[in-house]
This record gives sequence, C-alpha cells and structure tokens, in this order.
Amino acid sequence: MAQNSARPGQLRYAEPRGVALLARYFTPAVITLAAVVTSSLAQEPRRAQEAAAFTVPDDVSERKATIWSDGTRMAAHLYAPKSASGRFPTIIMAYGWGGTMERLRPEAAAFAQAGYLVVVFDYRGWGESDSRVILADPEPAERPNRFLAEVIAVREILDPLAEVEDLANVVHWVQAEPQSDASRIGLWGTSFGGGIAAYVAGYDHRIKALHAQVAPLELHALDQIGYRDGTRRARGELGFPAPGLVVVSGLRGAPIAEHFLRYAPAQILNHAPDCAVQIVLAGKEALFDVGPVIAAHASFQGANKNLVVIQNAGHYDLYGKARAAARRLALQWFDRYLRN
Repeated sequence: MAQNSARPGQLRYAEPRGVALLARYFTPAVITLAAVVTSSLAQEPRRAQEAAAFTVPDDVSERKATIWSDGTRMAAHLYAPKSASGRFPTIIMAYGWGGTMERLRPEAAAFAQAGYLVVVFDYRGWGESDSRVILADPEPAERPNRFLAEVIAVREILDPLAEVEDLANVVHWVQAEPQSDASRIGLWGTSFGGGIAAYVAGYDHRIKALHAQVAPLELHALDQIGYRDGTRRARGELGFPAPGLVVVSGLRGAPIAEHFLRYAPAQILNHAPDCAVQIVLAGKEALFDVGPVIAAHASFQGANKNLVVIQNAGHYDLYGKARAAARRLALQWFDRYLRN
C-alpha cells in the first residue's frame, strides 16, 4: 500500500496505473440500455448476492431507526459502543451504486468499537426503506388534501439527486439524536456513495470530515442521453425504469440520466473548505477515470486534505483484500478531525 505521508494541506501520491476511461465504462450500448428502460435487451433484475454472515460484536450495540426523506420512510441502523455513555462523534455511511446498508455492517461495527456513533441507512427505494411513489392516474378534480389512489413504486433506480437528498436528511435527523455529538459529524462514502457524500459535505457546513474511497467525482458520460431523457420524461413519454434493472457493468439499478446533469461533486465539494477531506483511490482502478478525482483534490481549497492510493488494488478490492487497509485509513482520518 502506498500511503500519503504528507501533512494536511500537502499533496503526495503515487500515480495510479491501469486506469480505464469512464467512457469505456459507460459504453454506447450500456448508455442506450440505461435510457431505453423498456428495451427487451435490458437484463432482468439479478438476484442480490447474499451478504456474508456478520455478527455484531458483544461490545457494540445496534438499534433500528426511522428517518424521513421528503415524506418517505427510510430505514436506518445505529451502532454505538456499549461500554460508554453520553454523546459520541458520529459517522454517517453512504454505500455505492446498487448496494444496501447491510454490506456496511462490518465497518459500522468497527467504527463503533473505536468510540463512534455510526449511522447506516438505505436510500429511498432500496433495501429496507420505503419506495418513492407516483400517481398511476390523475388526482381527483376537486384536489382534496387526502384521497385514495393507485400508485407506482419508484424502486431500485440510480438517482443521484434523490440520494443526495436522502443523505442530507440523515444529517438533519442526527442533529436531534441523543447519542450524537452533532458538532462532530463525519461522512464516509464508498464508490458512487463517495460522490454523494462529497456533494452533501459541500453544502452542509456541519460536516467536519469526509472519507471518500474509490469514488468518481465527475460523471459526464450520460450527458447527451440525459438531455434526451429529460425531455421525454418531462413530456410524459418516458417513465421510470423497472426495479433493479442491470444495465451498467453488472450494477443493479438503471440511472435517471437527466439527474446526472446537475450532479457535480467535484465542484460542489469546494464550497466547504473547512471540511477535512480524504480521498482514497485504487492503484488499479478500472471502472472510472481517476484524473478528475485527483484534479478535484488538487483544487480543493481546504487546508486539511489527503490523497491516498492503495497500490496493487482494484476497485472491488476495497471490499476484499484491501478492505482492512481502507478501514484503517478512514478511522485514522476521523480520529484526527472528529476527536478534537
């Protein structure tokens, strides 16, 4: 592992190798499938991989909570050290494209063992959370405040702006959580969730520290299809994708392409120079172009920033052979900026 040993504000990194362009990741065929969600070429939802069995350690407490995002119930789990009381520095975790909070339980428990309150949650329409819904037919002409209706569930799609809203509402929710020290909040995001976390940190100045790993911070491959889909959806010619379609490199959930047009984590992050930002990349990243991520780190105006490249690791190795290393990096960063 090649780890940055620079002090906060300095930049040293090993140049990643073996990087494929994001355009290669979103091939023309893939983009077409993402847009034409009714196409017979789109794969049926794949059976979710069974998460490895995980038992919460005896010294960690786990409890469930409900968080509301734009009127929809989101499911959350909270982890905290059993041996201590009072308010804890808090880490909110955001998973990547097509995942669920279940896969973050090992990290959540480890951070709780280190003395943090940890919040994991499912975005609306994913995992244990309720779906967003849209009316199947027009509402009654008299426009009552409450009425019975048939609705269509919007579930298991990839909508970056909706996920930004969901994570932002978790930050709002935790302000009133009795176990949380709301003056010391950090965001942890992996893969696509790292960009979501960076976007929220840019706008919410209550975020003191950010750890974003193998996270694309700039995505333009869907721009042209987004313009087309946005027009079609606004005119009622295109609905939402079916739940769980696999149209992008084995990732569950078809993207809402037009919502990527206003999704720019690399630019938004610079709105929060007081946030301590750590970015972790895989030396053999093959799913997206790391150039814009490195550039975003270099242009970040905050005094406290760190860029680490884990050499000899690919994107998915951060959930395998490099998982412990990434976890240590996150914990070191949060200890530095959430403990004071």
